[in-house]
Amino acid sequence: MRHSLFLKVYLTLLASLVVLALASGMFVHFSDDEDERGWSGRRDAVLAALLPAEADPAETRIVVRRLGEAFKADIALFESDGDTIATVGEPLAFPREHSWQSYRKGKLRHFVTRLPDGRVLAARVGIPFGPSRTNALVWLALIAGVTAIAAWPIVRHLTRRLERLRHGVEAWGQGDLALRVPVKGKDEVAAVSATFNRAAERIEKLIAAHRSLLANASHELRSPLARLRMAIDLYEQQPGEARKEEIVRNLAELDELVEEILLSSRLDHNQPVDLSQSVDLLALAAEEGARNGIGVTGDAATVKGDPRLLARLVRNLMQNAQRHGAAPFDAQVRKVGATVELSVRDHGEGIADGEGERVFEPFYRPTGRAEAAGGWGLGLALVRQIAERHGATVRHERPSGGGTRFTVSFPAAD
Repeated sequence: MRHSLFLKVYLTLLASLVVLALASGMFVHFSDDEDERGWSGRRDAVLAALLPAEADPAETRIVVRRLGEAFKADIALFESDGDTIATVGEPLAFPREHSWQSYRKGKLRHFVTRLPDGRVLAARVGIPFGPSRTNALVWLALIAGVTAIAAWPIVRHLTRRLERLRHGVEAWGQGDLALRVPVKGKDEVAAVSATFNRAAERIEKLIAAHRSLLANASHELRSPLARLRMAIDLYEQQPGEARKEEIVRNLAELDELVEEILLSSRLDHNQPVDLSQSVDLLALAAEEGARNGIGVTGDAATVKGDPRLLARLVRNLMQNAQRHGAAPFDAQVRKVGATVELSVRDHGEGIADGEGERVFEPFYRPTGRAEAAGGWGLGLALVRQIAERHGATVRHERPSGGGTRFTVSFPAAD
């Protein structure tokens, strides 16, 4: 059974208060005893000075009477053998040795003093005649009780927020990925709640993206698989070079699609990428342009990054232009301030208004595009992922004269 955090915190607070009260009570008790002993010595010295042995008996009775009136006390002065010398107020009996300790009875305080010459003074005082003594434990218990009552709503408020956070995490872990916990206040609990919400949102987006990728990839794989199956059947019936080339082409398409899916998944999971190498972007673009039959112009510029991923970015932009655009094609590298821009342009029909950003979504199919024509696949989605991992941005532009231009802006290496 899970123990309540509230009870743990609250009982810990109460235990701390009890320990503090007991320790304070013991300290006050021993302090009072020490004060009592010190005061008794001073009191006895004062009484000895007021009632000297050589004083006249009449003067002694006057002093005793005045002490009784001043302190509203019953006082009796005895010889060492018990004979009464002077008395004031109600009569007091000669105290026995074993009863000489000071004590309280109701509001009255009793004490006995032996003077230096052997005389004994007994007193029953109605007002304080000595150090003030209060029951410290009662006051400490009262303070602890008030503190405990005041701490209840505070501790309950804190632990209730932690309980809500725990319930939220449990519900999220059971599959409610859209759940978010409330963020209240500016303390550590609120910071943990905000961190959880950010992590939950990130994971929800990743899972949604992976589900979409899986669904679209499954759909995109059907076409080359169907063509491959048909080509194999035809090749078995009538072998020929054209049939063989069709099989090889479909296999290459499948291989490329699987490679793109794996690369996209690796980039999504933020696996380490070496971005420390200096890459001549113009030379890399010219090499890819030569492979794809696209001319490349511009300025020599260096960027930091992974050469394989940058080559894949350039290749995808060029192949996208050839697949979805129209000739002539051109690519350009230029330095603009502290950035290096790579642009790839075609002269096709262009992209419809409002869809310039959506083409970067995996397997996005533009409005009105037939299923047989296929979607945009993962090419541009990978371009954006690779650009973001290199601290770059990619944008779609509609240049004058028609067509489409995609521009990637990298931070310059220098």
